[in-house]
Amino acid sequence: MSESKQPSVLFVCVHNAGRSQMAAAFLTHLSEGRVEVRSAGSAPADAVNPAAAQAMAEAGIDLSAETPKVLTVEAVRASDVVITMGCGDTCPVLPGKRYLDWKLDDPAGQGVEAVRPIRDEIEGRVRGLLAELGIEAA
Repeated sequence: MSESKQPSVLFVCVHNAGRSQMAAAFLTHLSEGRVEVRSAGSAPADAVNPAAAQAMAEAGIDLSAETPKVLTVEAVRASDVVITMGCGDTCPVLPGKRYLDWKLDDPAGQGVEAVRPIRDEIEGRVRGLLAELGIEAA
């Protein structure tokens, strides 16, 4: 575990504009601060995907202040669990880290109707992750 005694999770996808942003927002919301949460992208977009932001707003979570961030080795090093979502070989692999690869449809270029099922699948996976970490979801 990280030095703060709380687990630390990093979500990574290519653009850090959809899947990883939604996952990070769900984990932040559902863990109520009991997990340190990061997200990043191997080739970050300029802004969060509007359809992802709209789908999350429907779930009561505001992504309007979020911005895509570039993936760094430091972010990986500082995380206990690294969850990749289609970033391929661009994600650095460091010894001693737990890696999970979540195969999810990419919301890029999709409307909110197509993003809702992706959002719901991410929420389910985040709830499962919290259970694995021994943290009760809010």
